[in-house]
Amino acid sequence: MQRVQRYQFWLELPAACLNRLFHNRLVNRTLSLSSYCFLFLLISSQTFLYANDLEECEQLLNSGQYQACIAKTEAAILKKTYGSEWPLLKVKAELAVGQYAEAKQTIEAGLKRYSWSLPLRLKAYEIYQLNNEHAAAIEFLSSIPELASRSAWRYTDASSLIALGQASLLKKADPALVLESFYDRAISEYPDHKDAYLASGKLALDKHDFILAQETFEAATKRIPEDADLLFGLAKSLQSGNPGRADKLISQVLNINPRYIPAHLEHIYRCIHSEQYSEAIQRLDAVLDINPHQAEAWSCLAVIAHFEHRPFDEAAYYWQALSHHNQNPKVDYQIGKALSEHYRFSEGATYQRQALEKDSLFIPARIQLAQDELRLGLEVSGWKNALLAHQQDGYDTTTFNLLELKDQLASFKTLEDETFIVRMEAREADVYGREVLKLLQEAKQVLCKKYGLKLDQKITVEIFPDPDDFAVRTFGMPAVSGYLGVCFGKVITANSPASQAEHPTNWQSVLWHEFCHVVTLELTKNKMPRWISEGLSVYEERQKNPRWGETMVPQYRDMILKGDTTPISELSSAFLNPKSSLHIQFAYYQSSMVVEYLINEFGFDAMKSILSDLRAGIPVNVAIERRTKILGELEQDFSMYLKAEAENFAPSVDWSEQDLTALTSDDTKRFDDWIDKHPHHFQGLMAYSQMLEEENRTVELESILKKLVELYPEYTGADNACLRLAELYQKQKRFELEQTYLEQHAKWNPNALSVFQRLAVLYQQQENWEAVYQVCRDANAINPLDQETQQRLANACIHLKHQPEAVAAYQAILALKPHNPAETHYQLARLLQDTHRQKAKRHTLIALEQAPRFRAAHQLLLELTAYTP
Repeated sequence: MQRVQRYQFWLELPAACLNRLFHNRLVNRTLSLSSYCFLFLLISSQTFLYANDLEECEQLLNSGQYQACIAKTEAAILKKTYGSEWPLLKVKAELAVGQYAEAKQTIEAGLKRYSWSLPLRLKAYEIYQLNNEHAAAIEFLSSIPELASRSAWRYTDASSLIALGQASLLKKADPALVLESFYDRAISEYPDHKDAYLASGKLALDKHDFILAQETFEAATKRIPEDADLLFGLAKSLQSGNPGRADKLISQVLNINPRYIPAHLEHIYRCIHSEQYSEAIQRLDAVLDINPHQAEAWSCLAVIAHFEHRPFDEAAYYWQALSHHNQNPKVDYQIGKALSEHYRFSEGATYQRQALEKDSLFIPARIQLAQDELRLGLEVSGWKNALLAHQQDGYDTTTFNLLELKDQLASFKTLEDETFIVRMEAREADVYGREVLKLLQEAKQVLCKKYGLKLDQKITVEIFPDPDDFAVRTFGMPAVSGYLGVCFGKVITANSPASQAEHPTNWQSVLWHEFCHVVTLELTKNKMPRWISEGLSVYEERQKNPRWGETMVPQYRDMILKGDTTPISELSSAFLNPKSSLHIQFAYYQSSMVVEYLINEFGFDAMKSILSDLRAGIPVNVAIERRTKILGELEQDFSMYLKAEAENFAPSVDWSEQDLTALTSDDTKRFDDWIDKHPHHFQGLMAYSQMLEEENRTVELESILKKLVELYPEYTGADNACLRLAELYQKQKRFELEQTYLEQHAKWNPNALSVFQRLAVLYQQQENWEAVYQVCRDANAINPLDQETQQRLANACIHLKHQPEAVAAYQAILALKPHNPAETHYQLARLLQDTHRQKAKRHTLIALEQAPRFRAAHQLLLELTAYTP
């Protein structure tokens, strides 16, 4: 409820009455005291009724009873009830149901009576735009600061301060000044005024400052609970940081106001993002029932038509979205943004350029265009647009972060060949940059040949040691976790091994996976659903190396047999808002198994034909049916196939569900007896082994762990039996047995960095240089930034006479800043003395510069100097 306007009523109505009283006193000085009291009570009662009626109308608006709100405010206006809130409430309700012409009539009548009202003038700007009267709209916008400058004393109430702030932003004023001069002041002086918080929070959301937005809306909802606008603003501020709470808030909003269109649109965007277009259309029909002219709803229909390759419908929906405001840049921006979220960056960029043609100062479109172009590899124009957006609005966090990243990228080292441009932190580039190029070239030769793709543009690969830099380059904001790499088509971004200290991952498998995305996205012109894109990449990981990619694990087996899979036709939805990290990993696995099934059953050519159909714009479900069989039959057949895979998984294991709670908390003897009756129960044996370890029953523990390895050798969880046995044997100095179980684990886990490093130590002690060489390479595929591993690799290469690799290993050690650089330079000189004598001499001199008494280096320098060709 807007208390400032009520105060204005009190100022003006009593003044009129007092004028009459003064006139009556001149005519009749005998007016009694009781008459004055009666008149005062009459005014007070009218004000009370006015306040109650206004609160009721506000509640009607807040709860979505728009027609009732229109009727009640219309009645108040016809009765000449004083207050500019009445026409303002009425037009808000009329706009909510798409009565734009009626809203124009209401605002015109309101301004005739309340010409001084800045909130009415600001609303007139919006309404006239929605009636395609843009010149008149601009006049109303321009009149707001003019009025305020002539009578500044009059516009210190909250509603006027907010209107002044919003008008200033529309005039491209400094957002920080608007926040301080108008919004913060309004909140400070009128702490119970809803619109002050709403304007401030929305400004923070627009600048992608979600923390400030959350603080603002949290404070607002404490003072003004159960308000749909404020709760929705809080939900928007929490979407990235706390999506679960955001979902609950949106549900709360719809409970308060079932016709609240912004909340419905949130659900619609999620449906579109997860490729549930039928459900999205149903929800859009419901929105258009509320407001048949809602531009964003028509924009969403245009997006869906684009994805379903219905160009005539797309154009029709697009023009319908613009029908009431033909210069609205938000239409193009919203369509383009939705396309870019589906990796249609080229089409998305086209829409952003159209948005900027309508309004060259529409910053969201400029920012999105910058990101689209950077993801397309159009770096010159991309960075230019990012800089221009930052110059227009220095407070937007997305462009600020992008330009900070640009400075960071300037310090990166670039490696380039005929196909790839690789950017890495300089030290990392020196350590393993050439290995990156080598792997990418192999991926190109294997996958491009397999899929029949000829690349016509260089592919950019950027590898970031700082996960926040990766997140900014990839998503436009820092602190986005859970991603190892992302491919946009012609650009790949990845986290480097330096960012994965606690959870190391094989960087080679990551780049192979992402380059497969390059191939499939290029083949389809980015017109492929997420599930088939991810499924193919995981499948190709396993084709390259059976240890790579997602494979069956007990949790997946359990999910499959319990029916917790997603139908093929809805599989992309499994990647959106998963219940847990396990569920999203399972989505990758299931997608890869669908791909594997299709290829095994119908041949690889059928898969290539599906990709060709996708390129032509044919929907994926239609394409699959064209190249395989009816989707319903396919779903059933695949379900049976996947169920059989789950049932045949680790067949010797007893996977029955058992409640182990009592056993783990009861006496040991009871657990011993239970194990005798269930000798192959995996979970029981795992729990029993933990108990044995706690009780230091080493002999029995060894036996149980060996049984676990025998039953299920592929298990690679952190508590797996192989590693526990290896640790046990290491403590007992039974190194041969330790090595046996480490080797067993290494067969199945490509990310077992500590295992590969320990095996390198054991093999080096045995002088098994071939084995040292192999496990060091395996370790470097996870983390090439470890000096000890590089040193062992160098030693192995020297013994195996792999001179180029030995040189590369010592060069990597130099880049990693060794404790004894003189020794490293000396070893490099020895390796190079027969093939690159000048380089050898230079390394020798550097060794002597750092260690002047280094006798071996002196001797080598004499040999190099004495040599005459």
